[in-house]
Amino acid sequence: MIKYDKFVLDNGLTVIVHQDKSTPFVCMNILYKVGAIHENPERTGFAHLFEHLMFGGSTNIPDYDSPLQVAGGDNNAFTTSDFTNYYLNLPKENIETAFWLESDRMLSLDFNQKSLDTQKNVVIEEFKQRYFNQPYGDVWLYLRPLAYKEHPYQWPVIGKKTEHIADANLDNVKDFFFSHYAPNNAIMCVSGNVETENIKSLSEKWFGDIPRRKLSVKDIKKEPKQKEARFLKLERDIPLDAIYKAYHMCDKNNKEFFATDLLSDVLSNGESSRLYQNLVKEKQIFQSIDAYLSGEVDEGLFIFSGKLAPNIDIELAEKELQKEINMIREEVISEYELEKVKNKVISNLIYSEVSYMNKALNLCHYELLGNAEQINQQAEQYKRVSKDDIQNIAKNILNDTNCSTIHYLKKR
Repeated sequence: MIKYDKFVLDNGLTVIVHQDKSTPFVCMNILYKVGAIHENPERTGFAHLFEHLMFGGSTNIPDYDSPLQVAGGDNNAFTTSDFTNYYLNLPKENIETAFWLESDRMLSLDFNQKSLDTQKNVVIEEFKQRYFNQPYGDVWLYLRPLAYKEHPYQWPVIGKKTEHIADANLDNVKDFFFSHYAPNNAIMCVSGNVETENIKSLSEKWFGDIPRRKLSVKDIKKEPKQKEARFLKLERDIPLDAIYKAYHMCDKNNKEFFATDLLSDVLSNGESSRLYQNLVKEKQIFQSIDAYLSGEVDEGLFIFSGKLAPNIDIELAEKELQKEINMIREEVISEYELEKVKNKVISNLIYSEVSYMNKALNLCHYELLGNAEQINQQAEQYKRVSKDDIQNIAKNILNDTNCSTIHYLKKR
């Protein structure tokens, strides 16, 4: 059981405090409720661009990293479709440095053309490296818009195309910042060797005067039910042919999420899983194959991705993969398979709760989903999943009309 305290400042900033006396360090995690789905479809990639801009200097602090390093700390950040997350770690004695740094960033960035141009170039280069300059890199630029026709999950976090980043100007980024980066659009968790009253006092001192802001409210369109199979063939300079299959699934707050997660583990979690044993080891159809969830907050995707073994025909591979899909739809899994994947998931949950950093991130994430208390309910939710639940999920989502498929082929 993870114990925590929670309070909300007058400006809307939600603060969660978790005390862990086993460490001399403190983690401050700030989650802003802005991700790729909150962007203008004609101006994508801004949420990720801001992850970079946030380290380019704020109103009163021209260099974020130097004072943190002097205080013995480190930091990082990441962007998703649903939110942007920033975290830092430092010795508990220097905790006020964290409040000073992060409150100044929340107040306002130092918007200047040099910083914007620098970070735009960094992001464009990252876009090219990730999507264009490595094998299979651009598949998400095609699979997402193939699967999503209305919901803004249809573009990747980095954006639709580099031109959207290249065309960004100072007015664009200022508007994006002040309509999304606000205390009333953020969740902060402080985890480590701390006292709640001290954190409350520091929160009021450093964040309390930051004004509540008028947020940009975007109507997130719900994705209509997919009623027909979708297919796309791509040819690229790649070493091996590959298959990608994406099925629409429930959102993270749905009670079916836990059975869906376990279904993916039955299929491909480790070398004892079905897909590895049958398609990689025994039949040698695939060199590697995985089944996993895309991980978004709203209705996400259940994905199969596999690279074929050399000289294997793509149609044969598709047929053999479909056999495995049909089997898990038609036959109830064994008690052994269910207990094996449950034990793995619950062990991973327990292991993740050892780290004060992970607890800070997870408490913010579950608060985003609606209630931080969900952090203490996950293991029990997985334990409740039955063999019939697994089969019902497989029947409901793993059907042809709910599937978007890409055959990613080597140029011949």
